[in-house]
Amino acid sequence: MKFKWRRYWLSIVLFLVSLLVSIGLTTPTLAHWADLSVAEIMVGDRKTVITLTFPTGLVAFSDDNRDGQLSPEETTKHKPELEQFLGEKISLTDNNGQKGKLSISPSQSLPPNIQINSNTHTTLELAYNWLQPVTGLTINYDLFLPNVSTARCLATVIQEAKTQNLVFTPEKREFSLIDTPVWQQASSFIVLGIEHILTGYDHVLFLISLLMMGGGLGYLLKIVTAFTVSHSVTLSLAVLNIVSLPVRFVESAIALTIVYVAAENLWRKGLRWRWLLTFIFGLVHGLGFAGILKEVTLTKSALGLSLISFNIGVEIGQILIVSIAFILLNQLRKYSWELTFRRLISGCIVAIGLFWFAQRAWGL
Repeated sequence: MKFKWRRYWLSIVLFLVSLLVSIGLTTPTLAHWADLSVAEIMVGDRKTVITLTFPTGLVAFSDDNRDGQLSPEETTKHKPELEQFLGEKISLTDNNGQKGKLSISPSQSLPPNIQINSNTHTTLELAYNWLQPVTGLTINYDLFLPNVSTARCLATVIQEAKTQNLVFTPEKREFSLIDTPVWQQASSFIVLGIEHILTGYDHVLFLISLLMMGGGLGYLLKIVTAFTVSHSVTLSLAVLNIVSLPVRFVESAIALTIVYVAAENLWRKGLRWRWLLTFIFGLVHGLGFAGILKEVTLTKSALGLSLISFNIGVEIGQILIVSIAFILLNQLRKYSWELTFRRLISGCIVAIGLFWFAQRAWGL
C-alpha cells in the first residue's frame, strides 16, 4: 500500500516539475501581449474612426515580406481585401440598423500609450461613414483567432465629452454605446485582472515561492496583505504616469524577485520579515501589472472605474492562487520527503527565474 502511495506522489512530483519546465519555456510577457489588440474609437456625427493595433498574423495574407507588420505600401496594395475582411470582423451599426461603410488607411501615428511590439502588431485607421447623423451605435468586434480564448481587445471609446473603456473578448463581442451599464464595464476589467495574474506565470511563481517555506494562516495573511498593498500602490502610480520605468527593466526585475525568493527557500529556515520582503518586491510586480492598463487611454472620468475594477480582479486571482497553493503545500507536512520536495520545486523556480531574466535583460 505504501509503495502505491509513493508511486502516486512521485507521479505528482514529476508532473509538477514538468509543468514548471513548460512554464519556464513560456515567456510571460508574450502570454499577455501575443493575442492582445488595442482600439481607440472616436465617435463622430456621421463618421467614427477606430485606430486599431492588432496582431499582424490576423491579416497574414497582406504581409508580403513576412516582417510582422503591414507597411503603408502593403496596406494600399491589399486595401480591397483588408476592407472586406475587417468589415466582416468589425461592424458598427446605428439605431436604424444601418452599418457604416468602411474605409481603411495606414495609421499616421501610434496611440500615445502603446507599448506592444511593432514587429508583431500593425496599426491601421478604420473609418466608418454614414449618410445621416448617427444617434446610437452598436459595435460588434470579432477580430480573434479561432479557438484562442485568451484573446482580448482593449477599447477606449470617446464620444463628445464621454469616455468609456471596454474589453472585447470571444465571449463578449458586442457593446451598445447608448446603454452599456457601469457594472458591465467594471466586470470586463475585473475579468481582465483575474486573467492577467493567472496567465502571468511570473507573478504566479513569485506567490508560490513565498509559500514554499510553509507557515500558518497568520503568515499567509501577512503575505497576502503585504503583496496587495504594495502592488496596488505602484499599479496606481504607474497608470497615473507618476512613476514610469522602462518595460525591460521592470520585467527583468520581476524575474530577479522570483530568483531571490526561491533561492532563499533553499538556505533560509525562518520566516521572519518575509512580509517586508514581499512588500518591497510587490512594488516591482505592481509596475508589471500596470503594463496592460497603460495600453488604453484612461481619462479622469474612466480612470477610477477601470483601475479599481482591474485591481479587484488581480486580488481575486491572487487569493485563488495562494489558497490552492497553501492547501496543497500543507498536505505535504505529513510526509517525510516534504522538505526535499519544497527544495526541488524551489530549485526549479530559481532556474526558471534566471532563464526569464536572461531573456528579458539581454533578449536571449
